[in-house]
Amino acid sequence: MSLWMILPVSLPVLTITGIWVVYAMALYNQHVCPVDNWLYNQSCEEDLYLQSGPTLCCTLDNVPLISKCGTLPPESCFFSLICSTGSFMVMVIVLLRYAHVIEKHQNCVLNTASLSTGWICAAGLIMVGNFQVDNSKVLHYVGAGIAFPTSILFVSLQSALTYRLAKTQGEYNVAHLRLCMTLLAFVALVLSGVFFCQESFVLQHASAIFEWLFCVIIMLFYGTFACEFASMSSDTMVVLARGTLGPAGREHKVDALGPLGGPLPHSQPHTHQPENMSIL
Repeated sequence: MSLWMILPVSLPVLTITGIWVVYAMALYNQHVCPVDNWLYNQSCEEDLYLQSGPTLCCTLDNVPLISKCGTLPPESCFFSLICSTGSFMVMVIVLLRYAHVIEKHQNCVLNTASLSTGWICAAGLIMVGNFQVDNSKVLHYVGAGIAFPTSILFVSLQSALTYRLAKTQGEYNVAHLRLCMTLLAFVALVLSGVFFCQESFVLQHASAIFEWLFCVIIMLFYGTFACEFASMSSDTMVVLARGTLGPAGREHKVDALGPLGGPLPHSQPHTHQPENMSIL
């Protein structure tokens, strides 16, 4: 068992714990309202952070969206740190997954597309974390518009790739798990986006809850790569160094994959007819 499996496990542990710490800090400083609060007002006499007492007056500016939780200091600093660290880990995990597929099987369109979408997602995540929504709204929304769709595209490609490469029952079980997580994440993302565009206070709050659910599912999806990373070896680093397997390496592949990850038909050996020899 390789120690590389710690990397995909540590990503959800770090990010999920980190964003909940950011939420706790924002809640403590009264920058957002609690997740269990469903009552909002058009306006309040005092800003939320100036209020005191058991009952708080909340407006739509205090909806506990993840971005809102990381808008104001000191939680904004920690939010930027979590997003930057998480995006770097995403880039490393995506790259190692790409090389591992080449090492164990062969490169294909699904694998290359996953690498591209994963890195684009990491770039969007950096923008989300370092351009807070209240300070740089346009860049923040551009980053979110990049990170969210590419996240769902990445997990979709990886689910399809897992099915393509699966051979054992355990690998098929992992593929089923990833497919279920992908469907749940897709539903959460769609509902979050639809509710976010509504004027209803209740739907705005529901949008925040589905956004949290989406991010948690995506991070847990990355954690499932521990199944493949457990068998990772130094050969994976060799693949990264060379960029791809050479012709000699491909000759030893028993089950080569086609352009979309499917098995290639086995070539038929050439049969040579014996030549007639004249008897002298």
